[in-house]
Amino acid sequence: MNDQNTGAIAHPNGAGATRSSEAAKTPSVATAVDSRPAGGISVADHIQPPRTEPGAADKTAPEVFDPNQTDFDTVADAYDDSLPHHVMDHYLDKRAEFIRNHVAPGRIVDVGCGTGVLAARLSDDGYDVTGVDPFRGMLKHLRQRRPGIDAVHAFGQHLPFADDSFDLAYCVAVMHHVADPQAVRETVMEMTRVTKPGGHILIWDHNPRNPYWPILMKRVPQDTGAERLIPEKELLEGLLAGGARPIVVQPHSLIPDFAPKRLMPLAIRAESIVERTPLLNRLCAHNVILAVKTIQR
Repeated sequence: MNDQNTGAIAHPNGAGATRSSEAAKTPSVATAVDSRPAGGISVADHIQPPRTEPGAADKTAPEVFDPNQTDFDTVADAYDDSLPHHVMDHYLDKRAEFIRNHVAPGRIVDVGCGTGVLAARLSDDGYDVTGVDPFRGMLKHLRQRRPGIDAVHAFGQHLPFADDSFDLAYCVAVMHHVADPQAVRETVMEMTRVTKPGGHILIWDHNPRNPYWPILMKRVPQDTGAERLIPEKELLEGLLAGGARPIVVQPHSLIPDFAPKRLMPLAIRAESIVERTPLLNRLCAHNVILAVKTIQR
C-alpha cells in the first residue's frame, strides 16, 4: 500500500466556503448506483446532479496550519523515501496507466500534488499538468523535478482557477489528510467546479475496509493520527453535490510496503486476482472513483 504523491490540502480547522444549501438538494448515492459487479459499480446514466455556485477563486494557502495535521514542509525532504521505491514505482505505474486509459491528454490539475511524482509522469505522457499544494516545501521538490510544470500554492478548498478550466482534476492519497467532512466535501466540489463539462474528476484514496492502513499510518512520517479514512459513500455524495456523475467506482491495489522486491511479480499477480474477486476486493488498499462533470454553467 502506498501514501505517496501528495501533501495534505486541508484548510485550518476545516474552514472553507460553505455550501449547505447544496447538501440538502444532493441526490442520494443509492439513487446513483445501480449494482456492484466484480470490478466495481455501474451508475445510472440519467442522474443529473444539481448546479453549484462557483467557488472562491484567487485564494492562496495561508501560512498557518492546523497543528493537529501534518506539516508537510517538515517531511518534504524525506517524503519520497518514506516507502520502498519498488512499491512506490508499482503504484505510480498503476495510477498513470489508469489515467491514460480513461482520459486523453489535455489540461489537468493534480490537487495535493506533493513532490510531483505522478505529475511528472503524466507530463512525460503528454498531459499539460498543473500541480497544487499548500506546502511550499513539497512544491519546491516538484519544481526541481519538473521546472516546466506550473506549481501553485493553494488549498484544495480554494482552487485559484476559473470555472471549467481543466479536462481532469485528480487527487491521490489526499482526502484522508483533509479529514474534516466539510473540508472533504468542499474540496471535491472545488475539483468539480474547475473541471470542464464532460471532463473528469478522479479521487484515489485509502480504503477504510483495509485492515492494514491503521498499522502503516503509525509508521510513516506523513501521518500524525489526525487523518481519517474516508468512506466511499462520502466521496460519491460530494461529487454528486458538485455536479459530477460517477462512471467508475472500484477497489484497487493491495501490495503492502513490506513486499520484497524479488517477490513483486508474484505479489502483482496476487493483487490482480484480489482486485477481480467479489467480496475479497473489498479489502483492497484503495477506493478509486472516476466521475464526469455533467453540469453546464
